[in-house]
Amino acid sequence: MSKTVSLPIFSTGQPATPPPTGWPLLRLGFRPFYLGGALVAALMVPLWLLLFLGKLSFTPAVSPLLWHAHEMLFGFAAAVVVGFLMTAGKNWTGLDTPRGPLLGALVLLWLAARLASLFGSALVYAVLDVALLPLVALIFASLLWRAKNYRNMPLALVLLLLATANGLFYLAALGVLDINPMTTLYAALALITVIETVIAGRVVPMFTMTVTPGLKLEASPLRERVTLALTAAGLAAWVLLPANGVSAVVLALAGVAQALRLWGWRPGVTLNRPILWILHLSYAWIALALGLLALAQLGWLPVSAGVHALGLGATGGLIIGMVTRTARGHTGRPIMASKLEVAMYVLVMLATVCRVLASSLLIQHYSLLLMLAATAWSLAFGLYLWVFTPWLMATRLDGKDG
Repeated sequence: MSKTVSLPIFSTGQPATPPPTGWPLLRLGFRPFYLGGALVAALMVPLWLLLFLGKLSFTPAVSPLLWHAHEMLFGFAAAVVVGFLMTAGKNWTGLDTPRGPLLGALVLLWLAARLASLFGSALVYAVLDVALLPLVALIFASLLWRAKNYRNMPLALVLLLLATANGLFYLAALGVLDINPMTTLYAALALITVIETVIAGRVVPMFTMTVTPGLKLEASPLRERVTLALTAAGLAAWVLLPANGVSAVVLALAGVAQALRLWGWRPGVTLNRPILWILHLSYAWIALALGLLALAQLGWLPVSAGVHALGLGATGGLIIGMVTRTARGHTGRPIMASKLEVAMYVLVMLATVCRVLASSLLIQHYSLLLMLAATAWSLAFGLYLWVFTPWLMATRLDGKDG
């Protein structure tokens, strides 16, 4: 009797996609770094407020003001930037980004620096913290080089510049360099703003067109270059030069250019789509912040107003918009904000308004507005952790890897 052989009824001739392997949290960079960044945002701000109000006698590794500013930039914002680039890099190049043990090692390095900022010496804090960004820049640049994706190589350079600003911060804080440590943090904020300008110019118009049938947004290459150049020049002048009228003019022109760029993205069509309008509204803070910094150059406003417009409104707003949207997409969920996510967006914008007003028009109510801003900010990122932690620690809904 001949042996019967069973064959599959349907065959594509292609091997089946292997099932995802490893702990879901370490399958793609956005998962642990988004959670880590949100955790810093939710916890470090109320901790700083308690220190500021004298309710805690605890002393961080560097002075409380420097610690607060540094952790918002390098504990919070830089973590989200790393998570985004370690995820987008895979899409841009088609090559695998760090996952599993290597990704876990990067996260542990980031986490060790955060703990050292609270419980370690300034030297230990410095050694741990300065190591991460150069490693990430090297990994990211290697991916781009291997894929011949030279278009995105400037982002690797900006990461290295950000790492340099971080290193200079510690040298200044430790007394090795005779410069104001806050200047290095302003430089870091300026570099993060440049990253936001580049990334937003790619994703915000695309997202807007995707959900608006028939809408075509065509950016003028010349206008894009002029906007980026004015923004970089204005921020560089603010960081590196004493306050002067010429810098004020450049910053004001940059603000106008950014506002015109945003207007060209048709923000009005996003009003019924919160997951989109949060990106447009947050980007508007860049234009406003540049204007506030211009006024500060003339001595008409404290520089803190522009700094917090950039740090909370632009950076915080774009981050809460992107970490909700991209986390939904990369976990296989609909790109549609829930009521809780809308609450996160509103809270971040409320925190920004309160903090900017506390630094400018309503300085007589400084402490009250500061407490309102801190509460709204922490609630926003606490809600993010509540909603997204289970999603980011589980396999995608569609069963795909990543």
